Amino acid sequence: MSTALFVSPHLDDVAFSCGGTLAVLKAKGWTVGLITVFTRSVRQPTGFALQCQTSKGLGPDVDYMALRRKEDRDFAACMGVDQVRWGDLEEAPHRGYASPEALFQPPRADDVIEAKVAACLKPVLWDLKPDRVFVPQALGSHVDHVQVVRAVKGLGIPADRVFYYRDTPYAVRQPKAHPDAAVPQGLRPLAVDITEHLPKKVEGCIRYGTQLGFQFGGVDSLARTLTAFHRMEARTWGQPGAAEVFLSQGAQ
Repeated sequence: MSTALFVSPHLDDVAFSCGGTLAVLKAKGWTVGLITVFTRSVRQPTGFALQCQTSKGLGPDVDYMALRRKEDRDFAACMGVDQVRWGDLEEAPHRGYASPEALFQPPRADDVIEAKVAACLKPVLWDLKPDRVFVPQALGSHVDHVQVVRAVKGLGIPADRVFYYRDTPYAVRQPKAHPDAAVPQGLRPLAVDITEHLPKKVEGCIRYGTQLGFQFGGVDSLARTLTAFHRMEARTWGQPGAAEVFLSQGAQ
């Protein structure tokens, strides 16, 4: 039986970016693992870190990351994910990135999280021995995404097993965004037909209720945005229906 591991910087990135492909592989009988790197709860957040939850209508006494981990469990149950793991690492606002603008700048010199990300991923790779590993391109340059793709580069995963997904909704907002420099050169686009599984992807994404208003403007807008985007992705690569597009060495 084949195994796929989906690597998510935050508790929603895989769902929004490549949940359709996850559904495709599950339907084909693959074993699917999902690991999210930055999931640690931080007690009594302040400043910009606190703003990240209050801006979504959550009071300062709410354990924001615990709520998001529950959403992740609900997503996994909806999609039939076989293994769910969470890295005990802090998101960027808890690591000294003190404004929205700072999140999209190059990593701070004192942000040594890359080695911890690698240490977080190694046991999962060892346990699952995945045939395919899905990781972000870091489109949009969010620092957490950048740190993940850079950590993955140093893990020694066979190059033909790594598939770089288009970070969504960044790919929607910034259609000309380029992958991070850590993504290898010379990779080819691979469009995966998700037409039959797009409704399932939307159903899974809805589980991340704390994020839908901020990222998409609500449930209805989520469905419209993802449907339009994935149809456009398919047209771009000469396919009917809807597609998710990856960079890879060309494995089918």
